[in-house]
Amino acid sequence: MPSEDTVRVMTWNVWWRFGERWRDRQIGVAATLAAHQPDVVGLQESWTSRESSQAEVLAAPLGLYSVAAGPSLPDLPAAPGSPDHDDVGLVVCVLSRWPIRHSWTHPLPSSRAERPVALVVAVEHPRGPLYVLCACAEYHAHLADDHLAQTRELARLVTDLSTRDSSLPVILVGDLNAGPDSPVIQALTTELTDAWVAGGGAGDGVTLSSAVPFAPRGAFEQLDRRIDYVLVRAAAGDPPKVTRTYVVDETVNGLHPSDHYAVVADISI
Repeated sequence: MPSEDTVRVMTWNVWWRFGERWRDRQIGVAATLAAHQPDVVGLQESWTSRESSQAEVLAAPLGLYSVAAGPSLPDLPAAPGSPDHDDVGLVVCVLSRWPIRHSWTHPLPSSRAERPVALVVAVEHPRGPLYVLCACAEYHAHLADDHLAQTRELARLVTDLSTRDSSLPVILVGDLNAGPDSPVIQALTTELTDAWVAGGGAGDGVTLSSAVPFAPRGAFEQLDRRIDYVLVRAAAGDPPKVTRTYVVDETVNGLHPSDHYAVVADISI
């Protein structure tokens, strides 16, 4: 287990309540969190209802704190596909081993009628405030200008947070819907450290894989690429050290918990 000198960060797009077996998949998500024991988790395509949220359901048995916020991407069906979809929203979430001091949303540039948000969380780490951002970026090809504007805004926001009242790094997690060689991601990696690269991740680190039976076959720009990221900016001094990073691609009871794989990074602070 990482100590307080290391923060284990996980990011995961958990595919809302899509598919016929979302309850079974949620069991798999919970089992994966329990097995890998992250200190901080960012979830995209998470659900929220009038009674509860996926963040609360997952956090409670693990003794974690949680917060969820929207609106976020992608588009939900115009009409509920099942009773389990009725009045259920789609959000981004942060779960944390340490208390959450406060959180807020930051609207991202968008041509959509409803602008998606980044969720910004100040975690009460023993060494000071630990700022964590969670976001899901644009994915439609015809909104490519929005996509680039969003990652530029995320880079600006992280840079601003890195000048605040903390010596700890700022962490950005998210489904950014672009490969690492794209201008969309390079708008971030000119300012932030890509944990996959810094931690010597094995192979290409694909997170949206055609090996998953229900992966979106029409997502030509994203399929079989690394599109989910842990990115870090140091508050001061040398770039943060990433001691390990890996993709979680296991099934649970023979079922993939999501159409995306999770990414885990151990960040030394």
